[in-house]
Amino acid sequence: MESLSIKELVAGSNGNLVQGNELEKINNIVIDSRKAKEGDVFIAIIGESLDGHKFMKSALENGCKTFIKNKSNGIKFESSDINLIEVEDTTKALGDIAKFYKEKFNIPYIGVTGSVGKTTTKDMIYSAISTKFNTLKNEGNFNNHIGVPLTLFNLNCNHECAIIEMGMSHFNEIEYLANIVNPKIGVISNIGLSHIENLGSQEGILKAKLEITSNFDKSNTLIVNGDDEYLKTICKDELNYEIKTFGFDKTNDIYCTEYCINEEELSFKCIIDNKEEEIFIPTVGKHNIYNAMASILVGLSLDMNLEDIKSGLRNFKASKMRLDIIKKDNLTIINDAYNASPDSMKAALDILGRYEKRKVAILGDMFEMGQHSEYGHRLVGEYANKNADVLITIGQDSKYISDEAIKIGLEPNCVHHFYNKEDAIEKLNDIISKDDIVLVKASRGMQLENIVQYLNR
Repeated sequence: MESLSIKELVAGSNGNLVQGNELEKINNIVIDSRKAKEGDVFIAIIGESLDGHKFMKSALENGCKTFIKNKSNGIKFESSDINLIEVEDTTKALGDIAKFYKEKFNIPYIGVTGSVGKTTTKDMIYSAISTKFNTLKNEGNFNNHIGVPLTLFNLNCNHECAIIEMGMSHFNEIEYLANIVNPKIGVISNIGLSHIENLGSQEGILKAKLEITSNFDKSNTLIVNGDDEYLKTICKDELNYEIKTFGFDKTNDIYCTEYCINEEELSFKCIIDNKEEEIFIPTVGKHNIYNAMASILVGLSLDMNLEDIKSGLRNFKASKMRLDIIKKDNLTIINDAYNASPDSMKAALDILGRYEKRKVAILGDMFEMGQHSEYGHRLVGEYANKNADVLITIGQDSKYISDEAIKIGLEPNCVHHFYNKEDAIEKLNDIISKDDIVLVKASRGMQLENIVQYLNR
């Protein structure tokens, strides 16, 4: 982070300096008192379970001298050697400061969202454009109203571009992030069933994802999956911004004509500007062809040379627990335990189904599906029947996966259901055999990385 003066902090936060010196500088912004130190500003965020105001004195003991708090909180400091800014809402102030700070950098911002695979899409775009641009991206799951501002604070004068993943579970959340980031380029990977419990329908999900275009005009570009049945509908609308599409259908701006996938990598041919190009990516899954094409369009929109984009894609590395293939002497584990939805479950099962050895799918509950939960889990069960020899399900709603797989035709003695991962772990040695290929996938809250750790011991 580049330094900010207290005066700039006050302006950026729309706050009031009640104590301190507006000429002093801060070099970092933190919301965790344990990380606060001299030269930092500690913003007292009120979270779901913790109130940051309770940790302000702890931050002070760690050497922090600058604080932003809600003016409704009456905490008092004995020390006179501090800078204290009061605001109406510290969470909103965090976003306001991030917006203020990012305006210091005249670089292109790329916003990425979608129901499935937005993190992988972000990572792939990063690989594609980093051959030309010094690029910032979110780390981990820093894609919400807290994580996006904290990501932007990592900007410095050396950055030439920023890719910001935007997550949401309710309406107006992406709009809030778009108002902070103001992306020049927006990317929507797909419209699935994730968060349908809160958004009511896939039409609702589409509406929420399109909030990324809140401030778009003719200078902006939206890049979408033109094969997606919901995203393709917006291509027919009269828009005040440019739209570019990718997919397998020949009506898209760029489209895949053929592909080859082996156990660890893939290559595909793609028509770009009426010319056939061959692309290589060191990962698997047909869905990653979509991600690569989105990355190509982003790079081209930034006036990159196609050969540089292709070179970047050859060096792609996915985030942890996203199709992380672990090869042991007697077992291959596909760790995709970071999150799950019906679409991402099917994509992972497609990858499992390509292996020739015995295939074991360990699948857990998918959350935030509401009244669509049984339907979504049964869809996965039907798909598992085609791609797995052995099915292990863990949780409550995942029972629908195993029930449907048996109903469709998977032998009952090849299907095992457990209501918790502890019970499953006790039986894994009896179920899994030497040289099996094992897929592990579920929603984040299921913590099935514990299964992976057990198998990888």
